[in-house]
Amino acid sequence: MKKVLYSLLFLSFMVGAPMQSQAQCKSFTKKTCLPHLEPYIYNGQLNSAVLSEGDVAELLLTFYGGQDYRINICSHETLGKIQFQVYDTDKNLLFDNTKNDLTNSWDFKSNSTQQLIVRVIVPKEKNRSEMVQSGCVSILVGFKE
Repeated sequence: MKKVLYSLLFLSFMVGAPMQSQAQCKSFTKKTCLPHLEPYIYNGQLNSAVLSEGDVAELLLTFYGGQDYRINICSHETLGKIQFQVYDTDKNLLFDNTKNDLTNSWDFKSNSTQQLIVRVIVPKEKNRSEMVQSGCVSILVGFKE
């Protein structure tokens, strides 16, 4: 009977933990990250995930021609400086924040409607003797009217 109870508790934790972390990530994004888009207007798409050191994530986003945009990457401080790159669909590099003092945002004008790939890289901490860190990473897009 105890084995069944422990199994049910473990299962409920494994199912509930990702939902709780996603809720915390959503709250973090709304409270901490959205102000970094100003004076741009948030496009309403919430793109966030809990990532760990060494993780790489890519997101395909659509940008409309004739519009000014800001892409902003926001993360928990425990992850350190997040690297991000923007590519077109032919994998041509358009922006790399490692060549721009690891800035958290990129402002640009989209000359035509296009899809771009935003690649986020969470660096690994060198000489870390403690547990691997994880935290929320959000990719936000704003536009000007």
